[in-house]
Amino acid sequence: MEAKARSKQRYILMSHRKLRRVVNEVRGKNVPEALQILRFMPYAASKVVLKNLIAAARNAEQKYGDQASAERLVISSIMVDEGPAYKRFRPRAQGRVYKVETPTAHLTVEVMVKS
Repeated sequence: MEAKARSKQRYILMSHRKLRRVVNEVRGKNVPEALQILRFMPYAASKVVLKNLIAAARNAEQKYGDQASAERLVISSIMVDEGPAYKRFRPRAQGRVYKVETPTAHLTVEVMVKS
């Protein structure tokens, strides 16, 4: 039996590029090793990924019990997708406006039990 658990977070107020820089470092690693890597990364995006990885690991433990302890879990899939941009306008001199776009991202973390 293949045990999988997932955690999703949508509309993160951060660029998908900044998140991907962190996600690429932990893709395919086992959960304890990925947690250690994320705790010591100097990027703000690592806190977002860390929170979701912990949630996915807890989901697996809740769903499958003792067979899905954190030591046996591996990151099977971790994806960052681009979300919609919040569009705002900033007033400038002489009646002009500059468009300000705040990017968002969607993060999906999936863990499975290593056999």
